[in-house]
Amino acid sequence: MVVVDLRTLPVTRNPGRRLPQLFCGLALYAVSMAMQIRSGLGLNPWDVLHEGLTKQTPLSFGAITAITGVIVLLLWIPLRQRPGVGTVANVLVIAATIDVALALLPAPDALAGRIALLVGGVVLNGVATASYVGARLGPGPRDGLMTGLSARTGRSVRVVRTCIEVVVLACGWLLGGTVGVGTVLYALAIGPLTQAFLPFVAVRTPPEVP
Repeated sequence: MVVVDLRTLPVTRNPGRRLPQLFCGLALYAVSMAMQIRSGLGLNPWDVLHEGLTKQTPLSFGAITAITGVIVLLLWIPLRQRPGVGTVANVLVIAATIDVALALLPAPDALAGRIALLVGGVVLNGVATASYVGARLGPGPRDGLMTGLSARTGRSVRVVRTCIEVVVLACGWLLGGTVGVGTVLYALAIGPLTQAFLPFVAVRTPPEVP
């Protein structure tokens, strides 16, 4: 397995490549979210929560995404996490793009179309995640919460992420978010997909000259 260095780099290092990659990755991430929503077959845990909140409030999916992103960022303060350019962009770009994507993307009636939309959305999500993470401009709010809690509690990232997503999924389901086969598919596929695409898009630092 190829090990990819994902430590945050200064924004001044090769911004001509990294900033467009970040913004394109985040926009594609929002489109992949819209594809999974329109499939109606189940969402990832955070989007189950977002959808549940949209059913309980008059706010749009994008507005809910932005608000939850800001709330999660506030949780960074006691964890002593520092946001980067990519962290702020994550909140703004995804929130701005998701509502546009939902407005333009119709929900198919046929099951085959819904399955295709779900599978395509999950694969695109893997590509998009690898792109924006690989730009190395700072973690998203939810990723930073995970790593911050892991560092403060001494628990593994795997345990912390699982606990966070179980709580988020349960809250979203209770609020009326869509849980289904897509939720399971996302949970099983997103890690391997992101790992597979990262070597192709991750920004690499040149080896140090002795």
